[in-house]
Amino acid sequence: MSLRPFEYFSPASAQSVHTVLTDIDDTLSLHGRLPGAAYSALERLQAAGLRVIPVTGRPAGWCDHIARFWPVDGVIGENGAFYMWHDAHAHVLRCRHWLAPDQQALARERLAQVQARILTEVPGCAVASDQFCRLYDLAIDFCEDVPALPASAVERIATLMQEAGMTAKVSSIHVNGWFGDWDKLAMTRVMMAERYGLDLEQEATRMVFVGDSPNDAPMFASFPNSVGVANVRDCLDRLPHLPAWITQAPGGLGFVEFTNRLLALRSNSLPD
Repeated sequence: MSLRPFEYFSPASAQSVHTVLTDIDDTLSLHGRLPGAAYSALERLQAAGLRVIPVTGRPAGWCDHIARFWPVDGVIGENGAFYMWHDAHAHVLRCRHWLAPDQQALARERLAQVQARILTEVPGCAVASDQFCRLYDLAIDFCEDVPALPASAVERIATLMQEAGMTAKVSSIHVNGWFGDWDKLAMTRVMMAERYGLDLEQEATRMVFVGDSPNDAPMFASFPNSVGVANVRDCLDRLPHLPAWITQAPGGLGFVEFTNRLLALRSNSLPD
């Protein structure tokens, strides 16, 4: 399957889109920072009447901030462990969790045991700096705040998690592991049904997911109009499912490129 340049996305497909789902790290961000243009792109998409929802591996603490302050309709965090949204009518933040409270405490105890083993057996890795504000998963840093580890070390981290009975997903910066059967796609399906009364399978052609890394593969597989920013090429050999489209620019600049094209097609304002 070849990746089609997003510049060839059709006007008819653009007009039908009602929801934009997007990863954050190395999709909205660029070199570890959120470009102002990428943040503005979220605001422009929402102002155009589109539903905008980040779907990320980042922790609950980050998602609280994102749901409250970013121009988004909600956020799915920790690879699908929950979704949050700011209830503008009640002026409160709301959160829908995958696990019941008693299951949450048990999961945290088990995570601590796996964490100790990984740090002992994989030299050079570290607990992610945002671990303190996570509720459900263990994030092991292999290149964000530590010198980049070889692929073999990243694979070893994932293997140790899987041997402990965890689900393990590799992002562009962390290996995330958790005890549970959720992922980004599963919680997206739940959120669409509960919040908006939408059946994901029926609406998939009217939704776009933008991502860049192996943990985005279930989303790439489920959305016919999924988009990879240019740096997705760095992990094509580790992706069981590829995006349908690709931008020319990487990271947040690629997201801006995607936004410009989508909105131009929807407004029929493409240059001659």
